[in-house]
Amino acid sequence: MYELTIHLQSKSKMPLYEQIYRYIKREIQEGRIASGEKLPSTRALCRHLEVSRSTVEMAYEQLLSEGYIEARACRGYYAARLDGLYQLTELDPVKSEKKNFDHKKYDYDFTPNGVDLKSFPYNIWRRLSRECLIDDRAELFRLGDPRGEYGLRNAICSYLHQARGVNCTPEQIIVGAGSDYLLMLLAAVMGQGHRVALENPTYRQAYRLFENLAYEVRTVDLDEKGMRVDELEKTGADIAFVMPSHQYPLGVVMPLGRRMELLKWANEEKNRYIIEDDYDSEFRYKGKPIPALQGYDACGKVIYVGTFSKSIAPSIRMSYMVLPEPLLHRYEKRCGFISSTVSKVDQLILQKFIEEGYFERHLNKTRALYKNRHDVLLSCLKEIQADFTVSGENAGVHLLLHFHNGQTEEELIAAAAEKNVKVYGLSGYYVGERGDKKQQRDAVILLGYANMKEENIHRAAALLAEAWT
Repeated sequence: MYELTIHLQSKSKMPLYEQIYRYIKREIQEGRIASGEKLPSTRALCRHLEVSRSTVEMAYEQLLSEGYIEARACRGYYAARLDGLYQLTELDPVKSEKKNFDHKKYDYDFTPNGVDLKSFPYNIWRRLSRECLIDDRAELFRLGDPRGEYGLRNAICSYLHQARGVNCTPEQIIVGAGSDYLLMLLAAVMGQGHRVALENPTYRQAYRLFENLAYEVRTVDLDEKGMRVDELEKTGADIAFVMPSHQYPLGVVMPLGRRMELLKWANEEKNRYIIEDDYDSEFRYKGKPIPALQGYDACGKVIYVGTFSKSIAPSIRMSYMVLPEPLLHRYEKRCGFISSTVSKVDQLILQKFIEEGYFERHLNKTRALYKNRHDVLLSCLKEIQADFTVSGENAGVHLLLHFHNGQTEEELIAAAAEKNVKVYGLSGYYVGERGDKKQQRDAVILLGYANMKEENIHRAAALLAEAWT
């Protein structure tokens, strides 16, 4: 068995799993790990490197998906036979496409993370900016409330109650520069020693963040109602991270019965909490937006996290967190000294944007725009003569294609890439072996449509029809 001596850089910006992945990939490419050589088990390697087992599993997943290694039942992992691979990866633009490390420029990109920035109300934003700065207001340039300016928190509070059914006061709201920052702040409030359970498949950014914060991280498989509470119990977690109104990436909406089960689970122990990520709840195309889980919480167990990145623009870098009453004292004690990460000027602009009704009008315009693109894409997909079904089409800014024709995810992505169309596989959102078993059943492709014009959706869909039929 090949012994791996990897010098991991804990302070590097590159995630630990990517450092392991790149090291093994290079060793195989340069022949230092011979074809057929057995690699250490994930358990042995995580002990050797003193990292979590999930970190090693993520590296092995990437190597498996790219064909550098192969898994043999009951025997372990082995280096694959890849004669001439190095030259191929340098010269062949299709085979050089590596999931999560792809820098190729595509004519059409169905990214599920897209936002239409051409519909942004630039003139209104400029006018509000001028109004905020028209007078010499020195207080705008002093440090403000660590939680965010009261006026903005009050505006967010009113919006959340009206649009999302969230019950809170401005004192419970913390404003921060992005959801990542707020989750890191929450970790400081909660302290160490917690075990967090996330849905599987999941939002990988949150998974990596909790893992790097030294929390024990577990995943729970989903059914058609969302996170299974019976499986959550088995993890021993005391924090559950969920997206009940529109799960990313599957688009599952958690029904009321499952929500009550989840709240019951949280209420059974004093220090159990639920983190509700409500990242794109504004965009629903069938019926009314689903009320937030926080609105059903009568015992202070739900920590609500929302953002303006999807509804306004990613560069706004403004998100908010609603802390339940039991955590407010802990926040003041442990984090009340941390200054706000959002400028007071930007906060005032956004406050005016909400209070003067521009935010609601912008949401209505954007929702109609996305709905039209959503309908165009669904119409185009009906013309593709391939064996697949569609899910997740009632909300959000992406949908999923479940293929039943035996083609693999890699084959579908590669065929689309040959037509200069970028699509995304669901497998990249799974964590661990249980996710691997799920994704072997059917290939699932994600198609986002938020930043694609209608004519581009028509052209890209026609190319996908050629690639997949």
